[in-house]
Amino acid sequence: MLRRFSINYAIFSMGSDAVLTFLALTLAVIIRPFLPQFPYLVPVDQIVLSQALYLIIPAVWVMTFLLSSVYDPKRIYKITDEIQTIVIAEAVASLICAGILYLGYREFSRWLFATFVFINTVFILSWRVFLRLGFNFWRSPSRERRVLIVGAGRTGRSVGQMMQDYQWTGLNLVGYLDDDLAKKGDGLPILGGVGSARQVVEKYNIQDVVVALPQRAYGQINKLTVTLHDLPVHVRVVPDYFSLALYRASVDDFGGIPMINLRDPALNEVQRLVKRIFDLFFGIVSVMLLLPILAIISLFIKLDSKGPIVFRQERVGENGRIFNMFKFRTMVPDAEAHREQITEINPENGRILFKKRPDDPRVTRIGRFLRRTSLDELPQLFNVLLGDMSLVGPRPELPWLVDQYEPWQRKRFAVPQGMTGWWQVNGRSDKPLHLHTEDDLYYVQNYSIWMDIYILLKTPWVVLRGKGAY
Repeated sequence: MLRRFSINYAIFSMGSDAVLTFLALTLAVIIRPFLPQFPYLVPVDQIVLSQALYLIIPAVWVMTFLLSSVYDPKRIYKITDEIQTIVIAEAVASLICAGILYLGYREFSRWLFATFVFINTVFILSWRVFLRLGFNFWRSPSRERRVLIVGAGRTGRSVGQMMQDYQWTGLNLVGYLDDDLAKKGDGLPILGGVGSARQVVEKYNIQDVVVALPQRAYGQINKLTVTLHDLPVHVRVVPDYFSLALYRASVDDFGGIPMINLRDPALNEVQRLVKRIFDLFFGIVSVMLLLPILAIISLFIKLDSKGPIVFRQERVGENGRIFNMFKFRTMVPDAEAHREQITEINPENGRILFKKRPDDPRVTRIGRFLRRTSLDELPQLFNVLLGDMSLVGPRPELPWLVDQYEPWQRKRFAVPQGMTGWWQVNGRSDKPLHLHTEDDLYYVQNYSIWMDIYILLKTPWVVLRGKGAY
């Protein structure tokens, strides 16, 4: 049985993509004479292509996909990541083929080329989606991987959750081993202590053992390996870096020595490029369309109270960098001097809590309207164009609040901070600002351009409802 994410699957994918690209080109040639005729395009009754193109184009497509990591299992575990990678690779392959056709086959119809790219994209995406659905509905015992996790602490539970998310790949989490049997009360399937590893592996026919012990228990790893050395199981170790890493870790080759990189960027270079292009395009379009509204709001602010129209405030951006965030002024000019009126002290740890209040005495009359409609946020479009912010991301935080963060909360600065984000469309100001970090981390750990689009589409509905905005 062909296993998902194996070398055999990669070869199968390359062959399927080549065949489907060939079929897409053939189908495009067949249907081209029947397509609507557009101005400036040469009418055709029949199209005959050079036979070489039927080899060149599929080869270009497969090679581009290979270089774009479409066949890399680490890049395509999630369907959103796979679709994103394929769409980008399709665009690159299309540009390369367009260049080849321009240089050597100028008689190739532009309408035919557009039709081919569309059909090919549908073909290549469809077979992957259908195959994933097939894996979800049909799970063969022959491809099942029975997994045992040694350690039911934070690291072990995180690994277990990831395995639950990827059950469709054939992973079957049988249970945990942990010397603290009281963890059974948390609903975890604790099968015994760490010392019973051999018995549990034999009893439950375990094929993969994942060691996820805390740092203080690393001395047990050697003993565990010796205990299992003669059994047909794979033993893998997950380092306990969750309390140290800002986002995710990767294994780097450092002078020939494999090392764990605890500061691996949350966004890879392709994701960062796509996100920046997305921000620039929609930021420029938004500013051009909203210029009349920006002018009207500026006039009302000036007439309502004394002070500047635009309020600048230091915020913490990506990787902890300080920048000036722009907003329409919604408060009296000396609002910062009265900040203690809206802060509270946490009785548990004595830390300052900051929560927006609907009755904030510092807000002006026009300011209440701007906050309720979120129009005060519009000048941040210029922060987006300057590169200080993104359209979507965790909310830029105040430096004095960041000084009170726990280390794990700082993970939210691993990506560009945004005008809107997962937190804003799932609670907004109803939560104290120090508690929205978990929503921000969810965004960081699940980022994709499709998630950005989803958040942007949902934001207007949240703004119109006015829930939590004040």
